[in-house]
Amino acid sequence: MLNTVIPEGYAPKLNLYDTQKAIGLLKRLFEDRLGGALNLRRVSAPLFVEASTGLNDDLNGVERPVSFDVPDAGRDAQVVHSLAKWKRMALHRYQFPVGEGIYTDMNAIRRDEELDNLHSVYVDQWDWEKVIAPRDRTIPYLQNVVSTIVGALVDTQETLRSVFPELTVLPLIQRDVSFVTAQELEDKWPDKTPKEREDLWVMEHPTTFVIGIGAPLKSGKPHDGRAPDYDDWDLNGDILIWNSVLGHAFEISSMGIRVNPESLDRQLTAAGADYRREFPFHQALLNGELPLTIGGGIGQSRVSMLLLGKAHIGEVQASIWDPQTIEACKEAGVILL
Repeated sequence: MLNTVIPEGYAPKLNLYDTQKAIGLLKRLFEDRLGGALNLRRVSAPLFVEASTGLNDDLNGVERPVSFDVPDAGRDAQVVHSLAKWKRMALHRYQFPVGEGIYTDMNAIRRDEELDNLHSVYVDQWDWEKVIAPRDRTIPYLQNVVSTIVGALVDTQETLRSVFPELTVLPLIQRDVSFVTAQELEDKWPDKTPKEREDLWVMEHPTTFVIGIGAPLKSGKPHDGRAPDYDDWDLNGDILIWNSVLGHAFEISSMGIRVNPESLDRQLTAAGADYRREFPFHQALLNGELPLTIGGGIGQSRVSMLLLGKAHIGEVQASIWDPQTIEACKEAGVILL
C-alpha cells in the first residue's frame, strides 16, 4: 500500500546540488549551536551493541533489531535502534560532571518502519545526553532545555536563509514554545487519535512540546509508546513543529529526563518488562550507580526536511523504497537520493 503523498503543486526549493550543500551546512551549524548551548562534547558511538547487555533501545517494544553473530568474539550483536541507554553508560564510564554531556551522530536500521514521507529504515539522529543534579528532575528544567534546542534550530534556519535565499519562502520557526500535556490533548479532543490531536494543536501553536508520553492516560491508552527504561514517562515528551509543506505536525525530537531507580522500578513493572532487571545496564541503574541525566534524539533527516522545505525524507537521505513510492515520486518530479 502506498503511504507516500506528494502535495499537489509541490516543487523543491533547492536543486539537487544545492540540497546536498545545504544539508552539509545545516548539520555543521546545528551541531555547533546545540553543543555550545547545552555544554555537550562530540564523541564517537557504536553502530551495534552486544545483545546480552540490554543497551539497545526497544523503542515501542515491538520493533525487531537487526542481529548478527561475531564469531571471533563469541557474541551476538544488534544494530542499535538508538543510543538512549548507551549514552548514559558512556557518561558514567567517562566520568562527566553535572552540567556537561555528550552528543554523537547516530546511525541505525529500523527494519520494521512503515515507509512513508517521514519514515525510512535508515535513521540518522543527533543523540545527546547530559548529566543533571537531583534538583533538575523537574518540568521547568525540561522546558528550559526544550526552549534551548528550539533556539538552536531557529538560529540554524536563519543562517541557512541568508546563504540560500530560495528558502525565505518557508515560514520562520517560532522561538516561543507551547507546552501542553498529552492528557490535556486527550481531554480537549477525547474522540480524536493522538496524531489528530497533535495536528489540531500544532496548527494553532506551530512550535509545541507535548509532555508525558508512555504512561496510560485517563482513557487507558498512552499518547504514544515509549520504552520503560530510559525516559521518565512523567518528565518526557516530543518537540513538534508545524510543517507547512506537508500540512501537519512534524516531530523532530523525542527527549526527556531519564528514569531514576524509583521510576525505572515502577515503569518496568507497568510495562510487563521485569525480566530486564537482570541486564547489566538495568542492575547498575537500579543500584544507583549511573548518573542522573536528560537526553534525546534529534532527527537529522527530519531537520533537513523541515529547514529545506522537502516533502519526502528520501530527498535528504539515501535509503530503500518500495516500487510504488519510487513511481509516485518520479511522477511528481521528486528526486530520491
